Amino acid sequence: MHRLVPLILPIALTVTTPAGAKICTPAWVAGWASAQFRPAGDAQLPVGTLTDRTLRQIVRPSIAGDRLRVRFSNLAGTKPLRIAGASIARARGPAAASVDPGTLISLRFDGAPEVVIPAGADYLSDPVSLPAKALDTIAISIRYGGEPEQTSHPGSRATSWHLPGDHLTDATMAGAASFDHWFNLAALEVERCAPAKLIVALGDSITDGKGSTTNGNDRWTDVLAQRLQADPKHRDVAIVNQGIGGNRLLDDGLGPNALARLDRDVLAQPGVSHMILLEGINDLGMLTRDAPVSEDAHRAHVARIIGAYRQIIARARAKGVKVIGATIMPFVGNDYYHADAQNEADRQAVNGWIRTPGNFEAVIDFDRVTRDPAHPDRLLPAYDDGDALHPSPTGYKAMGEAIPLSLFD
Repeated sequence: MHRLVPLILPIALTVTTPAGAKICTPAWVAGWASAQFRPAGDAQLPVGTLTDRTLRQIVRPSIAGDRLRVRFSNLAGTKPLRIAGASIARARGPAAASVDPGTLISLRFDGAPEVVIPAGADYLSDPVSLPAKALDTIAISIRYGGEPEQTSHPGSRATSWHLPGDHLTDATMAGAASFDHWFNLAALEVERCAPAKLIVALGDSITDGKGSTTNGNDRWTDVLAQRLQADPKHRDVAIVNQGIGGNRLLDDGLGPNALARLDRDVLAQPGVSHMILLEGINDLGMLTRDAPVSEDAHRAHVARIIGAYRQIIARARAKGVKVIGATIMPFVGNDYYHADAQNEADRQAVNGWIRTPGNFEAVIDFDRVTRDPAHPDRLLPAYDDGDALHPSPTGYKAMGEAIPLSLFD
């Protein structure tokens, strides 16, 4: 944090830097992020829900910093988005709208209290001096001017609150309505003097945390963040979760396909040094969800999935990012995909490629961690949230604890 402090010094006094002193070169790193897209179906709010309202959303940075700035998003908008005001504060906790009033700061945009964000664009707030500890709970409030088009991250697993009118400096937001989504909130970036690394987890609902506890911060990425901060050697490593429920490598689903969002959601994140890639289970399942396909179609589909991995690896390596592959977990028994022996053979073929040395810089074997030894095509019952596809909080804990921290040295 830098402040200008007036000093009254004798004219003859010379200020020198002590020999060997280190000069701070501040740098920004993403401390928290969410993949934004156009919501659909039940994830879309009824028209008028956010009109001329204040929306307070809770996030948790994974690394400490001296100053903060917020990246707001109008990614799915077809017209400019007017934000009539915004504020930031320390929240009282992850499951309440109240904040510490002594920390409330109004956000500015190029010095102004409001901003108009062009269609399809993101916009950074001006930095504010609000030192944050790793795993702090931070509240970001938005005042909408009019009816916003919806750009969202539906699978927040975090509660947001809204009230009519201007409540940017309201410490309690008493009587606020709530829902469990994030809107127009792409990232919280932190500035720090100490060097930092950033892991971006790119994935689907298993990364997004379906089956985890609302406001519990117990996704596998949360478990990893806690482990990193508990280890003095790795407190300089941040992690952000860019999972989208239903996401695929090859086709759009709930949100754009992984190849289409790679640049924005991963490579554009400030400080990114590592990526963990856990994608492909929805591609494998959707192939035969509606009808069987030929053996040739199965082989071609596996080849396309591997081709998508190659593209992601090549593009990330070109930016100096270390790409860590995660094996696809079992899903036989899931009623939505009703996988058979051929789907399982496809999964084994893809995992075989992931495990082959030289394809990824490193491998996290989530398949080995979560499968049932007696039925290796199925999740271990203790780790199954009940649909034979998504882990329970116990399963996410096992996943997060299985990742060697040495991967990020």
